[in-house]
Amino acid sequence: MRIVMDTSVLVAGLRSRLGASAALLKEIADNRVELAASPALFLEYEAVLKREEHGLPLHYVDGFLAELAVCIVPVEVRFVWRPQLPDADDEMVLEAAINGQAEAIVTHNRRDFERVAQRFGIEVFSPAEMLEQIRRKGMEP
Repeated sequence: MRIVMDTSVLVAGLRSRLGASAALLKEIADNRVELAASPALFLEYEAVLKREEHGLPLHYVDGFLAELAVCIVPVEVRFVWRPQLPDADDEMVLEAAINGQAEAIVTHNRRDFERVAQRFGIEVFSPAEMLEQIRRKGMEP
């Protein structure tokens, strides 16, 4: 399954190793799910993760991003669909999902994405719901 991850999920996954966001990052690292991202979205990941408010050491963020970059399916944004969403920062997530042919967007902000993503045949899940989907698909014959 190919997904695009909202930045909030990355932040949650790095701030706590116990939650669904961290478990989802492990699924990506173990190649059980594909993470797609455009260069613009990846740069957004970096900018947000390096904010002081998150309390993540810069060397830790740099190491994490280097490992994440190896796992990412690169997306070239050929079509820009803006504006679609109330938050302009969310547009990069939607564009990466559409152009990268993702099946799902994983976010803590489902409400803003759901109506629009459905028009493009993309499902929207919270990290916990995505983990359930991965486990369900993993059990199928």
